[in-house]
This record gives sequence, C-alpha cells and structure tokens, in this order.
Amino acid sequence: MKRRDFIKLAGASAALFPVAPSVFAQQVIPSRRHTYRLTYKFELPADGKKARLWVPLPDTDDTPHQFSQGSVWSGNPTVAKFETVPGTSSPMFYAEWRGTGPRTVSVSSIVKTVDRSVDLKHYSERGTGAIPADVKRFLLPTKHIPLDGIVRKTAMSIIKDANAQTPLQKAHAVYNWVVDNSYRDPATRGCGRGDIKLMLESGNMGGKCADLNALFVGLARAAGVPARDHYGIRIDESATHKALGQSDDITTAQHVRAEFYLAGLGWVPVDPADVRELALEEALLITNPRVIELREKLFGAWEMNWVAFNHGKDITLAKDSVFKELPFFMYPQAEIGGHERDSLNPAEFAYKIVSSELVGTGVKF
Repeated sequence: MKRRDFIKLAGASAALFPVAPSVFAQQVIPSRRHTYRLTYKFELPADGKKARLWVPLPDTDDTPHQFSQGSVWSGNPTVAKFETVPGTSSPMFYAEWRGTGPRTVSVSSIVKTVDRSVDLKHYSERGTGAIPADVKRFLLPTKHIPLDGIVRKTAMSIIKDANAQTPLQKAHAVYNWVVDNSYRDPATRGCGRGDIKLMLESGNMGGKCADLNALFVGLARAAGVPARDHYGIRIDESATHKALGQSDDITTAQHVRAEFYLAGLGWVPVDPADVRELALEEALLITNPRVIELREKLFGAWEMNWVAFNHGKDITLAKDSVFKELPFFMYPQAEIGGHERDSLNPAEFAYKIVSSELVGTGVKF
C-alpha cells in the first residue's frame, strides 16, 4: 500500500516522503514537536457467540504536521487485521472473536506531531489556478450536510452580509458567523452528530465539535469553498488553554476539527468549536480578550496535541454488521451476539484509551 502501509519502519524520516506543495498550505515555523504512543485497551463482555470490533487509528496519509510510525496489536481475537475505513484510505483495526470467553485486545500506534500554523497574510488569490480534481469532492453534499435549502440560503446570507468576494473572505465570514451564532452545549452526547440542516431549521445552534465544525464545513461548501471535517482525538494537554487538552487517560477526548482549501495555497486549518469550548469551560464572554485571541489564532492554526483519524462521512463499517450507517467514524464500535454496544459509554462497552508522550527511547512521566 506504499505510503498507507499500516506497519512502517520505526524511525523512518518524514523527509523520505516529500509532500506536494499544492496539497498543504505554507506552514509557519512550528513551536512543538512531539512523539506519542496512543493505546486502545479492550476487555469485551464474554457473552454471545460472536463479537466484532472496529477501531479508528491515526491517519497514515502523512502530512507536515502528523506522521504515523505504524500500529501493532496484541490479544486473543480469532481474527485480527489492519484495514482501511470503507470509502477512505484511512486506517482502522478489525477484530473478531468466535465463541464465548475472555475477549481482550490492545492496539498501539506511534505518531509524531508538529504544531500547525498557516501564513494567510501574504496570500493572493490572483492567478492561483483551478481547484484540483481530488479536492472538488469536498464541495459535494453528504447525508447530514446538504448544500441546498436552508444551508445554501444561510451561506448566501452570510456572504452577502460580509460582502465577501474571494474564497478566503468567504471562509472567514463563515468562520466568524459560526463563532458568533453557535454555542457549546454540554448536554450533547459525545461530540454530537453533525446534522447541520436540523440545527439551522430548528434554530438550536448548540452542540459540540462534530456539530459546530460541521456547520463551518457545510456553509463553506455551500458558498463554493472546499472544506472538510477531520475526526480524531486529543492526546496531550494544551500549551495555552487547559480546557483544550487532555493527556494520559483520553478515553473521552475525541475531537473534530475542520479545514478549508485555497487554490494555490492548500488546506487551511480552522476550529471554531474550540473557540466556543474555551468560552464555555472558562465562563468567558465571546468578547473576552482571551477568547478573541484564540478566535484569531484558530483561523489558520491547530495546536497538535491532537491526532487525526480520518475525514470520512456516512460510513458503513461492514455490510453484514448490525450497525446502520454512521455519520462518521471516531469512536470504537463493537457488536456482541448481534447487538450493538454503546460507543459513547466506555465503561459498558468496555474500553480505555491512553496516551503517553515518548522522549528519546522512553516515556515522559
């Protein structure tokens, strides 16, 4: 599978695998470089004649800000293999147990990250050329992100009110609108569902990262700007804001981020949901200087105390599974005896996710 091989030689240098300059926006000199071990630990219930497990893993489509050094597993499944998430090139782990009895498995991945920041100050949209064919698919609708009706109407209103003419201006107008008009709702289960049509029709703009960042993605696409969600997990504490990081036990640290594409520059990171998370967790008004600072920063930057899994939408893990179509694949999924486990209840599932930073040849304590 070339660059998407799941088991790579430890210590391989990212310099050996050059990245086309048109794919990623120009990066500002990074401030953080880290290596982490991300480990899933499963002890599934012993009932039922058969158990199946699907686990999202760090993306192996390496970028200047995230580089995978492979994944390994150990345990007692009858079948175990690394596969790709259906409809994507991103990795996942699949395990199956036949018969009753103890069902344990651990899956560990090593991933390097570098803080990501894009210089937009000197970007000119003159003579930038056309959008690449492989990027145009991020202008298409999905089941939960339609681009007609109220979504398009809202996007056009945002663009008109901001007098936004260029793709960069349109993306910035949508970003500001999401920050100003949405809010983080702590009562939302997990990270939300990302059903932006329902949000706009109901007028309830509360949710979590899968909702708020999907709102940015859908409105940007409806305005003609390619955009996509990235589903992943926080793996370390934040260097700046306590509310935006988690380390060690990260079982409930899943987080969605977003990007938009500029011709001639590449993918640009954004995260309006984290602006709203900081405001909620620290009880700050949106006009507070700390919130304003983060709002400006997160239009063009990601702190890489987080790793991306995939950006797949409307996922069917297996045709013969009891699962219906998933809006996205960010949590482990399992079925036992033909019954679905609750992925948002790790204790009942049961699983734990642990992150540790690696320094040299050891773990940082």
